[in-house]
Amino acid sequence: MGSDPVTVVANSVHHHFTRDGVNNTRNSHLCDCDNPHGTVENNYQHCFSVNVWCGVIGDQLAGPHIFPQRLTGDIYTNLLQHELPAVLENVPIQTRRQMCYQHDGASPHFSQVVRQYLNHKFPNRWIGRGGTQNWPTRSPDLNPLDYHVLCYMKAIAYAHKVITRQELLQ
Repeated sequence: MGSDPVTVVANSVHHHFTRDGVNNTRNSHLCDCDNPHGTVENNYQHCFSVNVWCGVIGDQLAGPHIFPQRLTGDIYTNLLQHELPAVLENVPIQTRRQMCYQHDGASPHFSQVVRQYLNHKFPNRWIGRGGTQNWPTRSPDLNPLDYHVLCYMKAIAYAHKVITRQELLQ
């Protein structure tokens, strides 16, 4: 009795936390049976923000990794080249060879330098905008990070109003 290889998908997501709780509305969903037309009031004028990346590989959480500045394609490529290998050190080599890397369609993830790196490191094994396995921008399909981990992180980050970037980081 043979066993088929199992493909492990390494889901990753980055989230933009701000002082006033403004977040990536693509990952925000309002569900209310009593009011299906409910709205959420947002204040889009903010003074500072923090970008955070985290991932799930199999049943393990990777990260979070806090970006020192606003996320760009070069900064995201740096994460892929220098931080991700350290995260993958504890993943068995056979799993790494079969693993697919998944990220959303955020603009920094779509930059040419990111796509070139992923094509080299995960040939035909990455899921995202511009990849061989496309994940369209504003896709309604959520990965586990969107509906579980980020909700938990948001609850902690926005439990109390923050005044400074350092408070948001904490």
